[in-house]
Amino acid sequence: MKNINIGYGEFEASEISLGCMRMADLSLKTARSVIETALACGINFFDHADIYGGGESETIFAKAIDMKPSVREKMLLQSKCGIREGYFDFSRDHILASVEGILKRLKTDYLDVLLLHRPDTLVEPDEVAEAFSRLHSSGKVRHFGVSNQNPMQMMLLSRYLGQRIIINQLQLSMTNTGMIDAGINVNMEIDPSINRDGSVLDYCRLNDITIQAWSPFQYGFFEGVFLDNPKFQKLNEVIDRVAADYDVPSIAIAIAWILRHPARIQPIIGTMNQDRIKAACQASDISLTRQEWYELYRAAGNELP
Repeated sequence: MKNINIGYGEFEASEISLGCMRMADLSLKTARSVIETALACGINFFDHADIYGGGESETIFAKAIDMKPSVREKMLLQSKCGIREGYFDFSRDHILASVEGILKRLKTDYLDVLLLHRPDTLVEPDEVAEAFSRLHSSGKVRHFGVSNQNPMQMMLLSRYLGQRIIINQLQLSMTNTGMIDAGINVNMEIDPSINRDGSVLDYCRLNDITIQAWSPFQYGFFEGVFLDNPKFQKLNEVIDRVAADYDVPSIAIAIAWILRHPARIQPIIGTMNQDRIKAACQASDISLTRQEWYELYRAAGNELP
């Protein structure tokens, strides 16, 4: 597994991360096997959120591996907060209370990264800044980021923060390419040219913010996976042919397509299937050609201008 620099070289991490949203559904024995498989494949970055399984995903993760210093030092832990039942909450008190709960459930003294989970339109940036400052100075959180935020939202926060935003977690897959489409179809009077996120891809590249791609196998908003899905027959035909050329499973091509982008995007795979984790990690050994990347992009239904 190759490593990448996160943010402006704040630290290195495996270029593929394991998302733990579905871990709440596993037994401790199975969860332990999943984590051990990920570590054996070279994954050292694990993504959590306080709402995953109502917090149970974090609890099972820590119990499964018997979290202790010798285990903790082998991994990088990220979690998210800010989503509450029916609303978003980036208030100082909620952020601070959320982190205390996260640390308790993960049985650790610190998080490597804390993300604000989706935008809160009622955000008071000075409250976020105060919460981040307390968490950073106390050593409870080392780095900070956001999820699903556009450039202006990040700029607003950054005006008040004493810490850098080093990560933005965004949906990206072969079939969810809005942030790419707008940059390809500039100055065109067609739907793919609509800039829906403020050129977030270019902004993150310009400001050394690592994009983490969530749901790299999904189409739509959790509508299902596109791999081996008859709705995407042409795409799967191309994926399977390219996979055969590289002698890897098709799931590896789906991840390799994201890794090929020069933005150095870090995919978050959410599968709890150990064979699929191993298969996806084979993407780290693949470098798609420019022609292959664009062929896959077009096979997903995108037209080049």
